[in-house]
Amino acid sequence: MAITVSENGRLFTLHTKNSSYQMFADPFGTLLHLYYGKRMDGENLSDLILRTDMGFCGNPPQAGADRTYSLDYLPQEAPSSGVGDYREDFVRITHADGSCAAQFLFESFQVTDGSYPIPGMPALYDTAGETGQTLTITLKEACSGVRLQLFYGIFEQADIITRALRVENAGKSPVVLEKALSMSMDIPFGNHDMLCFTGRHAMERTVERVPVGRAAVQIGSTRGTSSHQYNPSMILLSPTATEDAGDCYGFCLVYSGNFTASAQKDQREQTRVQMGIHPDRFSFRLAPGKSFSTPQVIMSYSSCGLTALSQNYHHILREHMCRGVWKHERRPVLINNWEATYFDFNREKLLSIASQAAELGIEMLVLDDGWFGKRDDDNSGLGDWFVNTDKLGGSLCALSDDIHRMGMKFGLWFEPEMISEDSDLYRAHPDWALQIPGREPNRGRNQLVLDMANPQVRDYLLERLTDILSGARIDYVKWDMNRSICDAYSSYLGPQRTGEVCHRYVLGVYDLMERFLARFPDVLLEGCSGGGGRFDAAMLYYSPQIWCSDNTDAINRLSIQYGTSFFYPISAVGSHVSACPNHQTGRSVPFRTRGDVAMAGSFGYELDLNQVSEQEKEEVTKQVSDFLHFYPLTHEGDYYRLTAPGKAPFMAWEFVDQNRDRAMLTLVQTESCGNPLPIHTDIRGLDPEKKYRCLSNGAVRSGASWMGAGFTPDHILKQYESLVVEFVRES
Repeated sequence: MAITVSENGRLFTLHTKNSSYQMFADPFGTLLHLYYGKRMDGENLSDLILRTDMGFCGNPPQAGADRTYSLDYLPQEAPSSGVGDYREDFVRITHADGSCAAQFLFESFQVTDGSYPIPGMPALYDTAGETGQTLTITLKEACSGVRLQLFYGIFEQADIITRALRVENAGKSPVVLEKALSMSMDIPFGNHDMLCFTGRHAMERTVERVPVGRAAVQIGSTRGTSSHQYNPSMILLSPTATEDAGDCYGFCLVYSGNFTASAQKDQREQTRVQMGIHPDRFSFRLAPGKSFSTPQVIMSYSSCGLTALSQNYHHILREHMCRGVWKHERRPVLINNWEATYFDFNREKLLSIASQAAELGIEMLVLDDGWFGKRDDDNSGLGDWFVNTDKLGGSLCALSDDIHRMGMKFGLWFEPEMISEDSDLYRAHPDWALQIPGREPNRGRNQLVLDMANPQVRDYLLERLTDILSGARIDYVKWDMNRSICDAYSSYLGPQRTGEVCHRYVLGVYDLMERFLARFPDVLLEGCSGGGGRFDAAMLYYSPQIWCSDNTDAINRLSIQYGTSFFYPISAVGSHVSACPNHQTGRSVPFRTRGDVAMAGSFGYELDLNQVSEQEKEEVTKQVSDFLHFYPLTHEGDYYRLTAPGKAPFMAWEFVDQNRDRAMLTLVQTESCGNPLPIHTDIRGLDPEKKYRCLSNGAVRSGASWMGAGFTPDHILKQYESLVVEFVRES
C-alpha cells in the first residue's frame, strides 16, 4: 500500500518505490513530521523526538504544565502562527477581531484512490500507466472556524509525493488570509546544501549551491511570473552529494506567479523547508463558507544522487503534467523568422524563407511579432489582434495556404497578456490595464499588462484568438509574455482586493489557456516569457514545450540547458540554431555545434537560410535528419549530465533509450589551449551485461566496460567543436 494509517488513525506513512514519508498526530493534536528518506517498513518513529525544556520556548495550553512540550522546536507539517512557534509560519490569518494567531490541530483524515485536482490550477493527473493515491488530513484552528486540508498525493512507482493546501473559513466571520504556502516540512537531522537556479533575462537557471545554516537561504519572485531570476524549484542535498551518490530532496512548485522557497536551520539544527505563493503584498479575504487553494508542490527523494532525482522529475512531468496530442507526438522542426527579419518583413521575404526551409527538410514556418495591428516596432499595437493585410500582402489565410502548399506547417506568435498604450484596445479600455489610479505607470518594453483577473479581458482575448485561428490554418502558437508585473492594481477587483491581483492574474492566464486549448486541441502551444521567464511545471500543463531562453548563443545555451535539466524534461526545451556572429554575444560558433546543442531540445532554426552558405545548407539537411534519427532518445529517453559548466574544458551529456538499446553522447569543447590534452568522459546508463558498438570508432565493448572505462574521442577537438557519438547494442 502506498498509504498506511496506524496508531488509532494518527500515524501516517506514505510509501513510494524507493522512499517513505511519515507523520504523527501527537496526543495534543500537533501534526509532527517524523521522516522523509529511504523506504522503510513504517514503524512509528516518534521516539526520534527528544522533548526538553529549552528555555524561552513557550508551551501551548494543551500541554498544561509540561515545559518540555513547545511548538518552537517540534518538527511540524503545518506550523502555527503567533502562538509560540517563532520560526517561519505556514498559514497566516487575520481574524475579524484583528488578531493574527493560528494553531492548527488534528481533526480527521481520509484516504482516496486517484490523484487530487486543484480548482483553477494545474496538478499532476492519473494516466492508464499509473494512478495516484491521496491522503487528506484535516486540521482545525484552535479558536476559530478556519480549517486546513493538507493534501498528500502519491505516485508510488514514479517516486513522487505531492503536497497542496486548502484553507476553508467554516466560521461565522470573515478572515483575511495573509499567507498560505503549499508545503512546510521540518527535517529533524542532518546538514544540507540548497541547489537553486538563478539568473536574469537571457541567462536563466544558473546553478547555485549554498550551505543551509541558521541564516535563511531563500529564493523567490515578486515579478508576477515565476521569473528569469529564480526558478520555482530547489533541491536540498547532503554536502557530499553528487550526480551519482548522496541524499537529494527535490521540490518543484506547479505555479507561474509570485513564489517563495526557503530552507533554514533552527535552534535545534532542524531544517525547515517551505514553498508556495509569496506572501509579499498577498492577502485574500475569505467570507464564511469560502475557501482558498494553493498550488501543488511536487516532491521526490533520491538516495543515489542528482541524476536519479532529475529522471524522476523528467518522467512525472512528461507523463503526468504534459497533456494533449503533442504529449508524445513528434514535434515538427521549425524555422522562426524573428532573428532573420525582426519587424522588417513582407510576404515575399516570408515565402522566400519558407521555400528555402522546405527544400532543406524543415517542417514549419513560424511568423513572429509584427503581423498584426500597427506593429512595426515594439512600441505599439499590442492588444489589436487583427491581421495587418497591407504588411502581409493579403490575408493570413492566403499566406498560410501558400506555406502549406510547400508541404510545411504554419505557426504564429501572440502576446495575449500585454497591451500597448498606442493601441485601439487601450484607447477603448484603459481600465483593462493593470495600473494604479493617479499614478504614472511603469512600463516594460513600452507596454502595460492586461488585467487577466477580469473575465471581460479574457473573453475578448479568446474571441480574437479564435477569430485568427479559425480564419487560417494555424498549426502552432507561440504564447509570449515580455515584461514583469508591477503597479498591480485592478480596476475590476477594486481597492479592497489589491492583495488578490497577482494570484488572480495567474488564475486568469490558466483559464484563458485552458479555454483556448479546448477550442483548438490540435494546436501545438509553445510557452514563452522573454524566453525562460515563465519556465515552470504549471506551464507544461498547457504547453508541452517552452522557449528555453532568448539567448541563442550555443555556448551560453550549454549552461542554460544544463540548469534547466535538473527538473524539466528535454522534450520541454525549445532550442534553435541561430546565425553567427550571435546577435547577443557576438560569438561565432561552428554551424555543426549550434545544431548539436539545439538537438538537446525541441529543434528548430532562427535565421534566414537564404543568407547561409551552400555548405551550411547541406549541414541543415543533415541536422534535420539527425534530429529525426535521435528523436526517440532526446524526447523519450533518460538524460545524463556528464559534466558541469566550468568544471572541465568541455561539456558532455548523454541520452539512453528506455530499453537501453541505444545511447547518444554529445561533447562540446568549450576551452582550448596550446598543446591540448585529449578529452575523456564517462558513459552511463547502459546495460552492463550487453555489448555495445560505438559507431564513431567501431569499438565493441560491454556496457560495464564502457561505463567503467569511459570514452575518448579519436581526435583533438578545437574550441567550440562538437562531436555526437552513437552507441548501439549488438544483437
